[in-house]
Amino acid sequence: MRGGGAEGPSSSDVPERIQVPPLFHLCETEVIFNLVTGMMNRLIAHNDRIPLTSASITRFHSRAPPGIKLEDYLRRILKFAGLEPSVLLLLLVYIDRVCEVHRTFTISSLTVHRFVIAAVAVGSKATSDIYCTNTYYAKVGGISLQELNLMELEFCGLIGWRLSCSVDILQRYYVNLIRTSQLYALGAEEVKPLSSDINASEPKRQGSDPNTTD
Repeated sequence: MRGGGAEGPSSSDVPERIQVPPLFHLCETEVIFNLVTGMMNRLIAHNDRIPLTSASITRFHSRAPPGIKLEDYLRRILKFAGLEPSVLLLLLVYIDRVCEVHRTFTISSLTVHRFVIAAVAVGSKATSDIYCTNTYYAKVGGISLQELNLMELEFCGLIGWRLSCSVDILQRYYVNLIRTSQLYALGAEEVKPLSSDINASEPKRQGSDPNTTD
């Protein structure tokens, strides 16, 4: 029985979502970082409930969850490796591509850190004009160079060397992330995205010292 005069929350009680640009390359990196890590954390929360079997173990599995949260780990990589927004979105594309082919693979608290550093190394080389060496990525990611090299090779094999990604696909992922977000909303402006492939051209390498602090 409904109580007399009881009312639900008014529209003013619902926080207004932050308007973001309609195109991902116009969006602030911090927003895309929040969207990508938010989606990954939802995947982890779901997949951590799936029992692990010996058949599903890969080189990306750790014996125990690392002691650093995904957000802190990816932010460290973002800080010292200077990732472009396209590479952040590409992490989700790569997850889908791997899972399409290898149904038993999941992004979980045991796999996400090692998957991310391998995907960053591969994705940066495949799509960015500026990227770091594997020695540098390994240092930032807290793993050995040999370990990263092996994971990079296995990663490329898992996705069948489908490393590049069109701008339209990245845009679609961006829009879908916004539409499922409780924090952000697409701006009203509608601009047709470019239809072209993201490919590396005359790659260069750069990076700051991951051992330095602010």
